[in-house]
Amino acid sequence: MKDLVKRALLLSIGWLSVVLGVLGVFLPLLPTTPFLLLASACFMRGSPRLSRWLHQHPHFGPVLRNWHENRAISKTVKRRANITIVASFSLSILLVPLLWHKVMLVVIGTVLLVWFNRLPVIENQSKPLHQQVISK
Repeated sequence: MKDLVKRALLLSIGWLSVVLGVLGVFLPLLPTTPFLLLASACFMRGSPRLSRWLHQHPHFGPVLRNWHENRAISKTVKRRANITIVASFSLSILLVPLLWHKVMLVVIGTVLLVWFNRLPVIENQSKPLHQQVISK
């Protein structure tokens, strides 16, 4: 019974994370990758079949595989994420009326960009993973 409850909880959190990750593709301030990583972790523990599905997904699979195997992201993902982060935080800074909100958004955006840009990059995704060059 305990295992059944644990599995149901993992699958529920996994599916909720997939939904939030997909929404994050379209909503500027909702992150996609952390939710997909959480979904991946939940599915790995709760359902090997769903874990396989997520890792073989044409859009989400390569990002997850790069992260799990190399703790790295592709140049394309990094470039798109940087553009999205800057655009969404800039828009938010323009829209909020209070100065302390603007300052808070600048600080959070800066910390996020610094952390994110320190992640290693996979140089060439067309090569097999064991042949890819990883750089900082």
